[in-house]
Amino acid sequence: MFLICVLVNIGNHFDLKASAFQAPRRGIYSFSFHVVKVYNRQTIQVNLMHNEYPIISAFAGDQDVTREAASNGVLLHLERDDRLYLKLERGNLMGGWKYSTFSGFLVFPL
Repeated sequence: MFLICVLVNIGNHFDLKASAFQAPRRGIYSFSFHVVKVYNRQTIQVNLMHNEYPIISAFAGDQDVTREAASNGVLLHLERDDRLYLKLERGNLMGGWKYSTFSGFLVFPL
């Protein structure tokens, strides 16, 4: 098990125990993430999940590279209490989630 380190959590809307962000209000939010795969000859796929449904994905699958990164970002219209989290669909991440980042913030309240 790897420790998840929260660097900034103004308002405490990132639930460390569930590893999920819960929207405090209706609005337009920006999210981005970055992950690193650990082994060559494998592909990783990570999805940004919105209330149990995949919204965007990132893939890393170069068969000749030991370490490779994948990133993605999106603007989303969220309702209050919507939840967002990352889900590893396939592959292995370098150091588990240790070398991965997940960021989100409110762009415009509605």
